[in-house]
Amino acid sequence: MKVLIHHIYEFRKGLRSLVMHTLPSGLTDAATEKLRHFGIECHLQPCLPDKVNIYFGAPECVAVVREITEGKKLGEMTPEEDYVLGSMLGYGVRNQCERYLKKKCVASGNLAVYKCA
Repeated sequence: MKVLIHHIYEFRKGLRSLVMHTLPSGLTDAATEKLRHFGIECHLQPCLPDKVNIYFGAPECVAVVREITEGKKLGEMTPEEDYVLGSMLGYGVRNQCERYLKKKCVASGNLAVYKCA
């Protein structure tokens, strides 16, 4: 919960527009209550039997995440959805491009897609 509090602090100070925080399923109620207390929009995504990803931040960002992740696990997203989500979370654009190309290569079976290396 200490890391969650730090992520809330970063969001409220404007350092992040969107946060993804993974926590044990048993802490979901406490985490969502804390976010509600601050009036912060959130979306839950189960990721493992005992873990949940909680996305929170600007309402428009959470709305996009909700559209992208609804009914899917992280590993089930398309390369494009993965790229958009990673970019929204502030991951380096260059790293996201490399990740996208690798996933697209695997998804299409076309190894020529990623010849940049």
